[in-house]
Amino acid sequence: MVARVALCSAVVALYVIGVQACTEGLDAETAELAKMLRDNCGEETEVDVGLINQVNAGADLMPDPKLKCYIKCVMETAGMLDNGDVDVEATLELLPEPMRTKNEHIVRTCGSKRGADDCETAYNTQSCWQKMNKAEFCLI
Repeated sequence: MVARVALCSAVVALYVIGVQACTEGLDAETAELAKMLRDNCGEETEVDVGLINQVNAGADLMPDPKLKCYIKCVMETAGMLDNGDVDVEATLELLPEPMRTKNEHIVRTCGSKRGADDCETAYNTQSCWQKMNKAEFCLI
């Protein structure tokens, strides 16, 4: 269940205010799991939550080291990142229909955008997702 939540955050990846758009359409339990994931990864990485809110308000992903590792934490916890590579099939399995159909080409086209480390790989991949569908991209 947590994995399903994470990709909702990534492709399309939550807290109090900018979170509404990311969790719209999710049931209460899934939205609560997403919040827990955001809280846990936020605490672990000490990311500036303001950066996440800026992205959810339409800003491009910033190359902030803590934001990169926050994205890695979310993706890894969700099972989307395995041994430093994005698992495209697992990622697609996490998406509910019709989100999967709508975004499959994005996930497959971007694949796994390798970086210097796992944090950068997660960031590079999500940057690709964002560029391909900025209007619907958000982070939990």
